[in-house]
Amino acid sequence: MDDTKKPVVASGALRRIARLAGVLLIVPAIATPQNAAGISGRVSVHTDAARRDVEGLGPQSEAVVTTAATFETPERESASNGLEIGLDVRQSRWLTGAHPDRLSLYTGFVGARVGGETGVRVRAGHMWLPDLGTIGNLAGALVEIAQRPSSTKTRVRVGGFIGLEPKSFDVGYAPDVRKGGVYAAIQRGYLQRHVIGYARVQQGSMTERSVLSTTNFLPMGRAVNVYQAAEYEVRGPAQGVAQRGLSYFLANVRVSPASRLELLGTYNRGRALDARQLTADLLTGRSLTQQAVEGLTYESAGGRVTVQPVRSVHVYASYARDRNNRDDAPTARVTFGGQAGDVMKTGVDVAVSDARIEHSTGPYHSRYVSVGRGIGRAAYASVDYSTSLSVIRFAQLDGVIIETRPRTRRWSGSTSINVGRTVSLLFTLDRTTDDTVRDMRVLSGLSYRIR
Repeated sequence: MDDTKKPVVASGALRRIARLAGVLLIVPAIATPQNAAGISGRVSVHTDAARRDVEGLGPQSEAVVTTAATFETPERESASNGLEIGLDVRQSRWLTGAHPDRLSLYTGFVGARVGGETGVRVRAGHMWLPDLGTIGNLAGALVEIAQRPSSTKTRVRVGGFIGLEPKSFDVGYAPDVRKGGVYAAIQRGYLQRHVIGYARVQQGSMTERSVLSTTNFLPMGRAVNVYQAAEYEVRGPAQGVAQRGLSYFLANVRVSPASRLELLGTYNRGRALDARQLTADLLTGRSLTQQAVEGLTYESAGGRVTVQPVRSVHVYASYARDRNNRDDAPTARVTFGGQAGDVMKTGVDVAVSDARIEHSTGPYHSRYVSVGRGIGRAAYASVDYSTSLSVIRFAQLDGVIIETRPRTRRWSGSTSINVGRTVSLLFTLDRTTDDTVRDMRVLSGLSYRIR
């Protein structure tokens, strides 16, 4: 791609987003006062400037400005009619280096709830459907019917959707990909919820995925809470080339047998498979590798014990065993830590953790210490120290890479300031070193809240 064209592309995309934002803000303004009430939002601007000295390459500098805008109306219950709008747009603009600028539209929809006792919700645009788990990203239309909560606060919802699939890190849509499906949910109060959904993703003439998903959150009194989520491939991904079966399963059980004791158990397993690329390879006649068809399997199981010996002090210990692929040996992960607030009535907060992972190639040891204190009623300052970082960086427009740096040490200081009820400021100075890299980073941000 010609780099000279990037500002033009970004500018055109920004104009489209601006027009959408204008529509979303104008519609409630011309509606009745009851419908327009309750719009909230946030606009923020953050800068990140870094100077890095890499052994053998010399000093390098980079700077990026990130902006984000979010507007939304509050979630409406059934029997509460009115307009619903949502907008969440984010852009990053690099001032130096060869990184691509990014513009992402996470949500941008207009809708309404009508019908009184049996509410009907209609939405059109970009939206996230949390009831559908990992495949809930949609650019299209949604229709949902929800009954008014009963005397036991039980509520039933059913819905259907159809549309395109937006790109995750850019403005646009996955080429020749369409999706649609249905879901049903039973809720009781604000905590208990059971959802089952079905989604079909079509790429060209082939079925990319045919997925049954479920999520359940079940509180059992005040002592036990159970959360579970899963996806099952009803038909093998990529028109059945890959095997059908469990895509992922996640379970989380939290138990509080006493007021100062909490037990947490987690289990997670699944398969990482690029169904989109597999389907695209089939459509274009490219050969498939066995590794791509089988994908990577992972599994993790662990538990944590948290104790509160005195007020404002929590101490925890956890143990887990992880496996990153079917042929890999499980690795042990042990973590100890704790946090204390207002230590000895000084206003100082302290948090520490120590984690060790036993890889086949040797141990991976990470420590973290944080000390912070409020300054008056409007500011908070903290100093952090950590070792053995895991760093996330973008590899391309549709993916990220996680780098582990076992010999890294980082010092950072951060200050947040609230200016009135609507404006907040953030400043961070960060110094990172390892065997080959010296990095100095300055971050700053400003956020403005609406309502």
